Amino acid sequence: QVQVVESGGGSVEAGGSLRLSCVASVRNYYGRYCMSWFRQAPGKEREGIAGFYSGSGQKYYDDFVKGRFTISQDNGKYTVSLEMRNLKPEDTAMYYCAADLRDFCWYPSYILRPHDYNYWGQGTQVTVSS
Repeated sequence: QVQVVESGGGSVEAGGSLRLSCVASVRNYYGRYCMSWFRQAPGKEREGIAGFYSGSGQKYYDDFVKGRFTISQDNGKYTVSLEMRNLKPEDTAMYYCAADLRDFCWYPSYILRPHDYNYWGQGTQVTVSS
C-alpha cells in the first residue's frame, strides 16, 4: 500500500493563507498518477477540491475554491502542495490528500471523486476563525 502524509494545517483568521503539503511514498512504480486534495467538515460529505495529474500537469478545481486555492507539484515526485488564500470560515474542515495510480485517474468525472481513491493520508485540520 501507498503511504500518504499531509502537513501544514493550523488555525488562521479569515482572509489569511495556509500552505498544505502532501507526500506519497510509492515503491516500484514509475508511471503517471493523480494526487488530489479533499476536505470534510463534521456532519458533511467528503468533497474533492483540487486535483493534479502528473501526465500533463493539468489541474482541476472545485468551483467552491476556484480562484482562491492553487495545487502545485513540488520538486519531488509524488509531492504536491495546496496554497489556500483568502480563507473563509466555511473552509474549516479536515483536509486530506489522496493518491491514485490508475491510468484513468485524470478523467474529470473521477479525479475529484473520493470513492475512486484508495490511498489516503490521515488528514490535517484547517480552522478559520471569523
